Amino acid sequence: MQQNGAGETSNGEPPALSFRTPSPLPMASSRVRRFAQEGRAVPQPRVMVVFSAASDTDKQDDAMSGAECADDEYRKPPISAPTLNLGKSLRTFSSAQEQQFPEVIPLNVGGMYFTTRLSTLRRYEDTMLAAMFSGRHHIPRDAEGRFFIDRDGKYFGDILNFLREGELPKRDRVRAVHREAQYYAIGPLLDSLEDIQPLTGEKVRQAFLDLLPYYKENLERIVEIAKLRAMQRKARFAKLKVCVYKEEMPITPYERPLFNSLRFERTENEAKLFEHHCEVDVSFGPWEAVADVYDLLHCIVSDLAERGITVDQQCIGVCDKHLINHYYCKRPIYEFKITWW
Repeated sequence: MQQNGAGETSNGEPPALSFRTPSPLPMASSRVRRFAQEGRAVPQPRVMVVFSAASDTDKQDDAMSGAECADDEYRKPPISAPTLNLGKSLRTFSSAQEQQFPEVIPLNVGGMYFTTRLSTLRRYEDTMLAAMFSGRHHIPRDAEGRFFIDRDGKYFGDILNFLREGELPKRDRVRAVHREAQYYAIGPLLDSLEDIQPLTGEKVRQAFLDLLPYYKENLERIVEIAKLRAMQRKARFAKLKVCVYKEEMPITPYERPLFNSLRFERTENEAKLFEHHCEVDVSFGPWEAVADVYDLLHCIVSDLAERGITVDQQCIGVCDKHLINHYYCKRPIYEFKITWW
């Protein structure tokens, strides 16, 4: 049929409407197209939910497949996460051979050289040296292969002499060796040193100072006050007033015959009448012991001297503050002169 013009046939009638059927499934897969041509129903895609023991970091595949994956008959099972075998590495670490040492041990202790037997260093099991040379720890060596210990070696020879044959140091070295024995945790040596002078006397002295729990704090106050005053006055020395008293409350000559113990007893109300603070920089007391004021003064001066501080002290009088009736303070006041250079 020949068309005339844009929209008419040759006989002048409008053209018949014609519909062009497109391809039934232009985008479908070959399998779906075959099912459509044969008139069979297209099978719906199957869904399989898979539970896996894989780790949380593994990404799960989509639960539903598209039409393009409908021909898959089944989903492949997910690959399980690999099992880490940690047992072997742990056994290797735990069963590692301990470090082996020669029978004769060369030592470098802070630059001083020593030589001893391995059995000497291991004589006491609960010591630092026995642990170091047990093979469980790494010990560095110097350039010549000696085992290095980063510690002052001045008194290490005394440590070895005790480990070899129980020899104790001379008296003038006891304190220093005691500090070294504390560092190396040698209990038998510590016990032996504390039973000889001067450490035995130190134990007795400390038992007395334990009655004054503020003792160390007061020592620090003396040093700080003296330093501050010397710096303010631009002087070589500084003076302080220190009160040292043994008895908590004053005792009159009339009460002295009744004083038959280390502490004079009064009622609580009477004791409050005697509470006061002397006008001094630092006060020590009271305490209950046979040791008197001069014993405590000796402790103060010797402890300051051990810190390199030169101290001169003298009694300059008593507090003499009136308390009540015929009672006065009468606590002794000492002047401490501390020279800095």
